[in-house]
Amino acid sequence: MILKKTKKKKKRSAKYYLTELLVKFGITGLVLWLLLEFVVMISVCHDNTAYPMIKDGDFCLTYRLAELHQGDEVTYTQDNKVRLGRVIAFGGDTVDIRNDSVSVNGLNIAENVVYPTDSQGSDIEFPYQIPEDCVFVLNDYRSDLSDSRTYGGIPLSDVKGVVVFIMRRRGI
Repeated sequence: MILKKTKKKKKRSAKYYLTELLVKFGITGLVLWLLLEFVVMISVCHDNTAYPMIKDGDFCLTYRLAELHQGDEVTYTQDNKVRLGRVIAFGGDTVDIRNDSVSVNGLNIAENVVYPTDSQGSDIEFPYQIPEDCVFVLNDYRSDLSDSRTYGGIPLSDVKGVVVFIMRRRGI
């Protein structure tokens, strides 16, 4: 008869379990940081520039890796402030705002905008040629001029990504 040797299980100490727990927390924290730094961005809207789509106090989830298209609602930074706006045109395009309508390269764009678009009070002259590596962004609440009508083209490096999810906090 052959006897099998059984290995005795080593007793693990509290120090071992604590180290294991801290490593798991560290890895989870690193993964979350990488996700929030390079893939998604969470922000809170603090104004009504994107009204009626996004209201004051709404949480917005922005996907940083998305390819930009005309009509996308984007998150960007301007004057050290996170802002929301709709992409109207890209670098090299010419934007003109006349008679409450917006045209890009001579063609009126179709929009579902509640508020008329006016160029009065703008800091730029229309028609406006957008610099390369920039986008032209307009607020959905067009009466608020804190968009490309004031700042001109927004550099692509300041665009954080496309808004993909909105969670209402007020007025549900």
